[in-house]
Amino acid sequence: MGKKAPGRLLMGRYELGKLLGKGSFAKVYHARNVETGEEAAIKIMDKAHLARSGAVQEQVMREIDIMRRVRHPNVVRIHEVMATKRSIFVAMEYVGGGSLDAYLAGRAAGRGLAEHSARRVFHQLVSALDYCHSLGVYHRDVKPDNILVDVSGGRIKVADFGLSALADAGRRDAPLHTVCGTPMFIAPEVFLRRGYDGAKADVWACGVVLFALAAGRFPFNQRDTCSLYHLIRRGDYHCPPWFSPGLVRLIRRLLCPDPERRIAMARIKENPWFRKGFKEILPRSLGEPEQCGSDSDSDSDDSPVARGCRSRMHTSVSAPSLTTFGCAAGSAPRIRRPRSLNAFDIIASSPSLNLTGLFEEPGEQMRFVSAAPVSDIIAKLEEIAGHVSFTARTKEYQVSIGGNSRGALLVSAKVFELTPELVMVKVCKKAGDAAEYRQFCDNELKPGLRGLVLVDGLPEEGAEPIACHNG
Repeated sequence: MGKKAPGRLLMGRYELGKLLGKGSFAKVYHARNVETGEEAAIKIMDKAHLARSGAVQEQVMREIDIMRRVRHPNVVRIHEVMATKRSIFVAMEYVGGGSLDAYLAGRAAGRGLAEHSARRVFHQLVSALDYCHSLGVYHRDVKPDNILVDVSGGRIKVADFGLSALADAGRRDAPLHTVCGTPMFIAPEVFLRRGYDGAKADVWACGVVLFALAAGRFPFNQRDTCSLYHLIRRGDYHCPPWFSPGLVRLIRRLLCPDPERRIAMARIKENPWFRKGFKEILPRSLGEPEQCGSDSDSDSDDSPVARGCRSRMHTSVSAPSLTTFGCAAGSAPRIRRPRSLNAFDIIASSPSLNLTGLFEEPGEQMRFVSAAPVSDIIAKLEEIAGHVSFTARTKEYQVSIGGNSRGALLVSAKVFELTPELVMVKVCKKAGDAAEYRQFCDNELKPGLRGLVLVDGLPEEGAEPIACHNG
């Protein structure tokens, strides 16, 4: 399962645990939020490694953007995105039951779940994807390996949106052209490279998943991709004899090779076999308790999520807010909260959802994260200003540093709260010459702030602030 990293505190609040998995561009660790006690999965990506592959960088940015939009009980939730000079950290909901693929592999060969149990899982999968489609999000890699089992919460959770497509609001009907996904689950029209409907392609993959849930095997089972394609194109599969007539009819509509005749995701909910015991699962706002999505149609349920439905539900805690400090005259500093934003909302606040600040380092803005008291940071900024005979003006936890002459350099440093123990300081040039600003940062600001800055979430002597775009 991987090695443990005891005692390592990431970004001042996530205690890293065992390594859950790793790929070419990321490692995923189990973690615990030391403030709330909540478990999380932390994906750690190296910026330099990502920058060497533009396609992978684009995929990461798209996945983060999509996961930020999708808030559904049956979709793995993203808590926040954090960045340092070297790394990107994505804190996600931890789902401890493993993948649906692993669950099915542990069962007796050639026999799937009981039909009512397969239906319970399918209810949740359809609810999640129908909601995603309503937002213009098409998963394009639906398979048991990307469906996680939350036994404690009584749910399945759709994960891995790295291959997803996000349609423009005004062009939802525009065909997709990228051939992607796992061959066993790819719809026949995707292979043709003539353009396809992302929603219909997801419906096909759902049909393959439902077949596997109820049969214990896949409908199209050929190792050779060419032979597999011919089976898929013809819809050449055989349902086991224990499938009920209603299930057989639904499978035929899901695995219809002609996308024009294939059942639409919304129509699945009207199917008689599907409707049995179904209760609509609605997206919830943060902090709302979760509820089980369907009523049991049997006293006995062997599905991977059944036990959790009979137990107390697990409710995730919302991500820490990022609010600016304020101070009332004559009183102790207090936190002013005009609105609640998480770290990713700040990063993604530009109209174009420009996330390039996670990867690039422009010269006229920068930010750094610190666990030092706010008073120490402000005192250090004022001290740095004094070293070069600049004036420092402090108001509501914003320090303005600049010369007294007209046209002189003016630098703003504003403090934000990430958590009660962790702050972010945004530094930017307000006026003056860019070369003079860079010289001030390199020769005065960065050396003066050594010891206050966290690098990769950990205190490091001599660390420099990380640069940030649109920060």
